Amino acid sequence: MEQNPPVLFERRGAVATATLNLPKALNALNLEMIELLSQQLDEWETDDSVACVWIDGSGDRAFCAGGDVVALYRASAAYGETPDYAFTTDFFSREYRLDYRIHTYSKPIVVWGSGIVMGGGIGIMAGASHRIVTETTRMAMPEVTIGLFPDVGGSWFLNRMPGRLGLFLGLTGAQFNGSDALFAGMADRMLPAERRESALMTLASLEFFADSARNHRQVSDCLKRLELPREQRPEANLRAHYEQIQELTDFASLPQVYQSITAYQGDDQWLQKAAATLAAGSPLTPWIVWEQLARGRHLALAEVFRMELALAVNLCASGYLKEGVRALLIDKDRNPHWQAKLEEIDTAQVAACFDAPWAENPLADL
Repeated sequence: MEQNPPVLFERRGAVATATLNLPKALNALNLEMIELLSQQLDEWETDDSVACVWIDGSGDRAFCAGGDVVALYRASAAYGETPDYAFTTDFFSREYRLDYRIHTYSKPIVVWGSGIVMGGGIGIMAGASHRIVTETTRMAMPEVTIGLFPDVGGSWFLNRMPGRLGLFLGLTGAQFNGSDALFAGMADRMLPAERRESALMTLASLEFFADSARNHRQVSDCLKRLELPREQRPEANLRAHYEQIQELTDFASLPQVYQSITAYQGDDQWLQKAAATLAAGSPLTPWIVWEQLARGRHLALAEVFRMELALAVNLCASGYLKEGVRALLIDKDRNPHWQAKLEEIDTAQVAACFDAPWAENPLADL
């Protein structure tokens, strides 16, 4: 039986479309999808008949639920063997190169971020020039649950959220909706989920120009006209909890912030879940989040991806990813046995995670 391609490419006039096509896996990114999308974006950028790119996900449940962490698990000392640095280096360098490509693309890229958008899905969406959410959007960077860290440019976009929202979301993996994404600067427009096809048709009917800057403005104006009225949007949790999040994170050290969040005893269910997720998550991830945001604060985008590549490969070689993925996705007992407690991890161990495991960074040319 012939398998459907993992990414579907079509043309709607001057609009080129790419659809992530693994709906049963919630369109989670694997290496083949990353490579296909990268090659196609390269072709479209030099094709004068393409004025705008549209990226979405197959089905209604998810744009993209993240990366293929099971494949990373298999390559990460999963069976007590030497970790496969070659695979993890290849996977993350290709993924981050794609994300950087989207951030720096010359033509408008519209991403339809409806349904679940997590991890690697946020990586694709974050750099697009026109990021659409809907009333069904559910976003998160939940890497604390599996022993990784909020990557795919998280050191860049988490640092650019209002106040300490980025720190809170990176530590807790808390879910946020489309209204939250607008508030946090992670989305540009909210459209009705049921209007995906009509929005694409409307874009395709525009008269595009040879001037890319003019096309960017035209796409922006078009999407603004299609926006969901403000009164029909879900309440923004991040806006509603902004002051409380600021208080919970208003400390000078990670252990203090960790204790503040995990000790939350209030009645708010959203904050309760965030506190519980942090408490049950990898004890190494919070240290990494704290340090990556401090180090990434003034880095250029390319430097961010180079820093995150070293982090990602090193964390995959640690036992934390192995145990986190085992508990969540392999055995599914949701009972990870972490190898240390938060207070037992020292600064030297954290700093070592940032050390490049190669002579030259594979993303040195960005």
